[in-house]
Amino acid sequence: MSILDDPIDPGPGWQRDHLVRYVETGGQEGHIWMGVPTLLLTVHDAPTGRATRTPLIYGRDGDRYLVVASAGGAPEHPMWYSRLADEPDVRVQVLDDVFNARAETAAGAERERLWQVMTGIWPAYDEYQTKTDRQIPVVTLTRA
Repeated sequence: MSILDDPIDPGPGWQRDHLVRYVETGGQEGHIWMGVPTLLLTVHDAPTGRATRTPLIYGRDGDRYLVVASAGGAPEHPMWYSRLADEPDVRVQVLDDVFNARAETAAGAERERLWQVMTGIWPAYDEYQTKTDRQIPVVTLTRA
């Protein structure tokens, strides 16, 4: 079965192509994207039951994975982040390791510390923050 036959919506354009390569090769292609590590995050829309899988740049904080809900500095949060409010239990793939995790939004001093971790990996996050009035969330993913 191809990832394209998977009932999980892989999203549009480059993300779809990235996701297909990532899944089909167990992350051997796609884990490193433009010089940075990426994971696949699957979130569920509680009202519809539909799942969406998104490739995201990640960092680490101990055993936790970190992702940023930047949407490139768009005025609204990305859809995957909006869905976490209703359903924080997610699925994560890093290379060929697929596992369940709990997503939480970092706040206060922890968010600031983790923001520095993530801008160290992808400096453009700072630029994205200047494009929007919302505070761009940093999300922690803890293996369940």
